[in-house]
Amino acid sequence: MANAIIRAIFSAGIIPAGNIFVSDKDSQKLAEFAKTGVNTTSDNREIEKKSDIIILAVKPQIMDSVLAELAGKSDKIYISIAAGVTLKQLALGIGAGSAAKIVRAMPNTPISVGCGMTILCPNDNVSNSDFAALEPIFSCAGAVARLDEKHINAAMALSASSPAYFFMMLDAMAKIGENHGIPRDVALTLAANAMHGSARLTLESELPPETLRDNVCSPGGTTIEAVQVLERNGFATMLSDAIDACVNKAKKLENFE
Repeated sequence: MANAIIRAIFSAGIIPAGNIFVSDKDSQKLAEFAKTGVNTTSDNREIEKKSDIIILAVKPQIMDSVLAELAGKSDKIYISIAAGVTLKQLALGIGAGSAAKIVRAMPNTPISVGCGMTILCPNDNVSNSDFAALEPIFSCAGAVARLDEKHINAAMALSASSPAYFFMMLDAMAKIGENHGIPRDVALTLAANAMHGSARLTLESELPPETLRDNVCSPGGTTIEAVQVLERNGFATMLSDAIDACVNKAKKLENFE
């Protein structure tokens, strides 16, 4: 994810490479980052000292150890992309007390192609001017939505996790196309472009999805046959169960020790 964010920043030209610092314990990863022109180090304290905005692009399991290396400064903005680590937990770990400026960010993998969706949940110490300074880091790679932290688990299931659902659907559709004699690469192109176009139409038409669906379905036609099969087999219920499971797992992660 750190790679994707940096590539998006470079593509948009919003921050020069010389103003970006990357820290990692893996020297091979740092060598790859260094090729892009960014500054590299294995010392997280150096990152904190030299940066105004610190992105904590680490797994939840190692977040505590990373935070323990930071001094915690009230004039810095700390952004975490770790699932399940709450604003309260981050504040306690950073050590800047109640003055810490902290944001939970939940981007999805399509940010790597500039079509991402990122949820940003700032704490009360993040001012409007602070938010304006950090938002372009993510909006340069797609859309951004600002939400209260209480919504982040549901938002994660709908946004950060949902590309996996779409990839499953695309894979299944491509295989079904093969079964009907269409070459797999062509079948995947057909399905992926239909999904991409449908998403764009939803965002740009301002029509509700059910209206857009009905516009495709001619009475007695082929599409309505497929839609009725999906409805009979509990398509909406299956999605609801999957998203509920994702939300519940996220809630459990928030309570990990």
